Amino acid sequence: MGGFRHFLYRQLVVGAEPDGRLTWLNRLLILVIILAVASAAMSTEPTVPQRWHDALVFAELVFGSIFLLEYLARIYAAADAPGTESAWRKRWKFIRSPLGIIDLIVVVTTLMPLVTADGAMLRTVRLLRVIAVMKFGRFSKAVLEVWHAVSERADDLIVTAALAFIFVLFGATALFMIEGTIQPDVFGSIPRALWWAVITLTTVGYGDAYPVTALGKGFASILALSGIAFVAMPTGIIAAAFSDAMQRRRDQKIDEMRRHLERLDEEDERVQAKLAALERANHHHP
Repeated sequence: MGGFRHFLYRQLVVGAEPDGRLTWLNRLLILVIILAVASAAMSTEPTVPQRWHDALVFAELVFGSIFLLEYLARIYAAADAPGTESAWRKRWKFIRSPLGIIDLIVVVTTLMPLVTADGAMLRTVRLLRVIAVMKFGRFSKAVLEVWHAVSERADDLIVTAALAFIFVLFGATALFMIEGTIQPDVFGSIPRALWWAVITLTTVGYGDAYPVTALGKGFASILALSGIAFVAMPTGIIAAAFSDAMQRRRDQKIDEMRRHLERLDEEDERVQAKLAALERANHHHP
């Protein structure tokens, strides 16, 4: 049983394998998550024929069973986690961990529609089943790299957000002063004008609110052109941070390979020393 548990641990836990790559079981689970989320999205469509609805209900049972088996397997395999704690303490630690809680929520929300007859409750739980996509976090180191990249550039992003807020507030105030009396429904107050300023700065431009005077259009043009720059700024900051994180990851892999080669050289030297000692012993004792 210990060998099977160790096999499960290496298959389910990302990073347990020496190369850090996804195992075939993790890849299979990613496919199941994608299918489960797609099924949850399709189940909210009221025009789905009854036969397909029945198929989706059956798929929910299958996905819920798979997630339940995965959750139980992770609890069982958690005993093989590094550390000197007892097996049950390691398992309890996994259950209380964020990943363990996510797993439990996914299992409950996937299987809940099968045990409740309340239509409103059923529709609500169907939406909650999309939480299964959160399980992707455990399968991708890129998610952690993005998080670290954003954390490292938090100050720069805060400054950018503050500047954007200033521009939005400035644009809303300007249009309130210029067109507040002309279009009171849209620009009659600064909070009303804020909606227009936000969609203009983000270059969305729904067209439900727009200035009609020449001066108002001038300020709107400045705000719209500024929006292009402010949308690009955080993108560039995050892209640069992500590039730095990837470079550090490559450097780390190179260092690990060098240390591995050094260990191999040391082992080779020890083997050669043992062979030389054996050869000398053979010469002394023909």
